Amino acid sequence: MKKNVGERVSNIRLTALDGTRFDLFSLKGQPYMLSFFRFASCPFCNLRMHELVSRFGELGGRFTIVAIFDSTLDNLREHADRHQSPFPVLADGRGVYYAQYGIEHSIFGVLKGMVFRMPSMLYAMFGKGYWPLKIKGSMTTMPADFLVDASGVIRVAHYGKDEGDHLPFDVVKQFATQQ
Repeated sequence: MKKNVGERVSNIRLTALDGTRFDLFSLKGQPYMLSFFRFASCPFCNLRMHELVSRFGELGGRFTIVAIFDSTLDNLREHADRHQSPFPVLADGRGVYYAQYGIEHSIFGVLKGMVFRMPSMLYAMFGKGYWPLKIKGSMTTMPADFLVDASGVIRVAHYGKDEGDHLPFDVVKQFATQQ
């Protein structure tokens, strides 16, 4: 079931890239973005990770991001380690939290993203080298972003309409700097 603005986040406990066990409730008292991605080698997802990592410093010292991939930990390590993320990157290979947060699947969203975001997809693959050679996870998973305040309440819930549809970085930045 989809999460709505005004709801409290439910806890997430997953293994991070570095092998540690992450508990979402450890962020109590801190604002953050909870971002659900597609499979680990998705060109759009890797381009978004690159943007979040390279611009992370613009979000202020109190704000963080939690990135979750529809992937096994081994596959995620193979594709996401190169980002050297300053925030937790987690693997939900069984899709437990994708179901809990109502993350959608859409064949139409995949096709829409390929057509309308073709320049971004080509840049991700040819410009950045984010080739989807191994697709481990669901191809039809759509992204979702949640901006959460320091008390654990969802203030923005964005369910992507296509495979590259995340909250614009400027919206994330505005929220982060106002917390």
